[in-house]
Amino acid sequence: MALKHASPLEVIDLFHRQPSLEPEPPVSISLLRTTELQLIRLVLPAGHRMPSHHVPGVLTLQCLAGRVDVETPERQCTLAEGQLVMLQGEEPHSLHAHEPAVVLLTLVHNPPGAWRPRDAGDEGAACG
Repeated sequence: MALKHASPLEVIDLFHRQPSLEPEPPVSISLLRTTELQLIRLVLPAGHRMPSHHVPGVLTLQCLAGRVDVETPERQCTLAEGQLVMLQGEEPHSLHAHEPAVVLLTLVHNPPGAWRPRDAGDEGAACG
């Protein structure tokens, strides 16, 4: 059976709240997938280590709850609730949850080019 992904204008509950008094714990799941974009909710138990891996497109990791380390061969940062980090495509990275954590992973599929910082001259450029 194919995994159901959200449709346009379908509300996604990132925290997996149930209407019952005793909600089920959230689980890792792909929430949305198009040819260009994928959103995945990662639920990481305390102490969990996701081994080093890489993906082809640019990605962001946004910590929704808990605290998680993001490590690359060159750098390491710790994300707390409400913080976000971006990684370039093909960059090896690993995750380590210090405490139970929920992370929103956004993957950009088939990027037209590698990420690059905006030039100072791009400041006034319109988004497109």
